[in-house]
Amino acid sequence: MIKRFRSTLKFSHRKINRSIHSAGHPSFKNGESFNDYVSSLCNRKLFKDALQAFDVLEKNVECMVDPCTYPYLISACASLRSIEHGRKIHNQVLKSKLLPNMILENHIINMYGKCGSPKDARKVFDDMWERNVVSWTALIAGYSQNSQNIEAIKLYIQMQRSGFMPDHFTFGSVIKASSNMPLGLQLHSQVIKSEFGSHLIPQNALIAMYSKFGQINEACNVFSCIKSKDLISWSSIIAGFSKLGYELESLSCFKEMLSQSTYHPNEFLFGSVFSACGSLGQLEYGRQIHGLSIKYGFEGDAFAGCSLTDMYARCGVLSSAKTTFGLIENPDIVSWNAVITAFAYGGDANEAMSILSQMRHSTSAPDDITVRSLLCGFTDPSTLSQGKQVHSYIIKIGLDVDLPVCNTLLTMYSNCSDHIDAYRMFNIIRDTADLVSWNVIITMCMQNHQVEEVFSLFRLMLLYHGRPDHITLANVLGACGKVPSLEMGDQVYCCSVKNGLDYDIMVMNGSIDMYVKCGSLERARKLFDWMPNPDVVSWSSLIVGYAQFGSGEEALDLFTRMKKRGIQPNQVTLVGVLTACSHVGLVDEGMQLFESMEREHGVAPTREHISCVIDLLARAGRIHDAEAFINQMVFEPDIVMWKTLLAACKTRGNIEVGKRVAESILKIDPSNSAAHVLLCSIYASAGDWKDVASVRSLMRERGVKKVAGQSWIEVKNGIHVFSAKDGFHQERDKIYLMLEELWLHILDAGYTPQLHSHFI
Repeated sequence: MIKRFRSTLKFSHRKINRSIHSAGHPSFKNGESFNDYVSSLCNRKLFKDALQAFDVLEKNVECMVDPCTYPYLISACASLRSIEHGRKIHNQVLKSKLLPNMILENHIINMYGKCGSPKDARKVFDDMWERNVVSWTALIAGYSQNSQNIEAIKLYIQMQRSGFMPDHFTFGSVIKASSNMPLGLQLHSQVIKSEFGSHLIPQNALIAMYSKFGQINEACNVFSCIKSKDLISWSSIIAGFSKLGYELESLSCFKEMLSQSTYHPNEFLFGSVFSACGSLGQLEYGRQIHGLSIKYGFEGDAFAGCSLTDMYARCGVLSSAKTTFGLIENPDIVSWNAVITAFAYGGDANEAMSILSQMRHSTSAPDDITVRSLLCGFTDPSTLSQGKQVHSYIIKIGLDVDLPVCNTLLTMYSNCSDHIDAYRMFNIIRDTADLVSWNVIITMCMQNHQVEEVFSLFRLMLLYHGRPDHITLANVLGACGKVPSLEMGDQVYCCSVKNGLDYDIMVMNGSIDMYVKCGSLERARKLFDWMPNPDVVSWSSLIVGYAQFGSGEEALDLFTRMKKRGIQPNQVTLVGVLTACSHVGLVDEGMQLFESMEREHGVAPTREHISCVIDLLARAGRIHDAEAFINQMVFEPDIVMWKTLLAACKTRGNIEVGKRVAESILKIDPSNSAAHVLLCSIYASAGDWKDVASVRSLMRERGVKKVAGQSWIEVKNGIHVFSAKDGFHQERDKIYLMLEELWLHILDAGYTPQLHSHFI
């Protein structure tokens, strides 16, 4: 009997295939052979063949589909996510005028949910004469699968009010739909109270939910309570660890699962552990897991291969990333985007462009993620030409109207220092610009010291967009510090208070730095004292401020408090502390800090620290020690270091060292005006007018001119700049009259000017 049935299936299969290829009709006398054939295909998960058989049968008016076959066909549509076939079969069910069949209707609801049409699923649900818990669960799952979480929760509440109690499948679907932690906790409580508290489906869903909300400890608690863990349990906790930055725990858990030899890892599990290896930069471990994935037959899998490609790219092995991608069978758009992102972020823009060209000739068309990932690889002027090529392609495929794409283009032009095209791009999108757009253009102006443009854009942003964020305010506060403009800084700080951002750590640090640079140490300290948990930037800003304004003791006191709090100083902190030691005259303490900074604080000395040490020694009058320190440095001395020592030589009247230092500066930059001027001052202080004349003659020969000093003051929202011998200021007559009055007051006070030091 079984053999005869199998031979019938084989015969029918041949007839179906022959009819498909010849566009003929199957020669079934009735639908019995067809129904048996379709159910057999579905049981063997040959869903595509089952639907092809239905397409052929649909043309045969003599052959009817048995009502028992429809659930098989609908399930095939759900598995293949084929809504076209699903609607066709559903329409045939409606035309056949079958009696209401709750089981079939549940299958149809499930199919529409999985095919991405919860609206159609709801219509079937609303038209049902009779419902059971499966009906409610199928629709809840449909909403959850299509990210309509609010509708899923509403339906869950309505289900209970209608007298239906949820089962383990219901809990699994509704937990996935929970959109906040309090709701998730309520659902967890209901699971515990129900008879399904120890069932795997809701427990696995709870692990995924807690991981989604970043509550990895709660996820671990649920995981540890599962007596008989399945592959989904392991996959959920491993994925949670990997996504939340617990990479070592993720790999440890993976190792533990393998040691039990109960389950074989699937492609999703491999994807999680490859991601963990990439984040840790564990190339060797990643290669071992790669070998394991090959053993289990996932070498060409799109999901695992995508994560593996990313892992190799993060570990800096781009050749292996490319090889791995080439092994993926029929890569989808996610795989293409992953490999393009890998090369773009890996610094190989040429290869990323080459892969884009290959992608364009494949079945996967580039989308907005593709071009945005590619544009992120163009980060300096040398890649600007390629960035413009991609921009042209974006216009060609119509993505130039997509705001996130335009924002990425704006960022690309900014990174490549093409400010003209960046402004042009911004002006195109200004009417629809979002917060990202404004932040990119404001940041670009800030980085290029275009302070007035920062203020102008900020005003426009408040007019067009309305609400800034912490990035906006940090940039504008930085601009206020550069001018410096205390009045404007106060206004920006008030704006942060108004928008509820005054306690944001970035805004608070920006405000402290702004007040320090504007000379208002009192306000900076007041803000600092308000901070609940100041970080290293907060401490460093105030320490540097105190040091620069001569309050060395306050700076050193802050540094002591900072160390007691257990906060590790950074490079900027130590620059401030060394400067403070210089101002207070704590030479030995400063030298001790410099010599121990790498050993005790893990900060390698930079040029800034070395300049501070030179200033420390020079201010203390140890000119020869400062010169010896420079000569024994690992770094090649720069102009700043030499000028620091030269200024000290002028103050101390050390002609011998001053002359050598000036010569060293002029070797680096023969047209450096500061070196000429300081050397002249040294000679003049010593009364050596012959050498003064010689240096001045050399300046004329080289065309070196003293750069006029400038100062500025803020009055009524306006910045007034003054230069030495300024003859262009609108109120110059009043200014010079005031200077003459001040000069007379100075003379009356008994001041005797040292004219020999102001010869030039």
